[in-house]
Amino acid sequence: MIEILSESRCTGCNICVRACPTNVFEAVEGGIPRIARQDDCQTCFMCELYCPADALFVAPQADATVAVDEAHLPHGVRLGSYREALGWGPGRSSTAALDASYALLTPIH
Repeated sequence: MIEILSESRCTGCNICVRACPTNVFEAVEGGIPRIARQDDCQTCFMCELYCPADALFVAPQADATVAVDEAHLPHGVRLGSYREALGWGPGRSSTAALDASYALLTPIH
């Protein structure tokens, strides 16, 4: 579930507003978007993936909020960590070649 939208990192580009398939975010004129409907978050990570400023943190638990704030993230958790793990963004290497999920569909074909 979406937990953090960093006020210090967010550029106000509203890409997260457009990327979210469940309309969790709300654009704010002259400011940064806000998490308006957190309970609608389906933990798809699309907002975190497309955020060019790594200003978002989506907790992997889809059924409950996690009490975190930007100043006190759990050990090993970083803003934009999902995007980093996939290799999206400047200076990062794509990890797509490591994905072996295609093997699950091989017997079907």
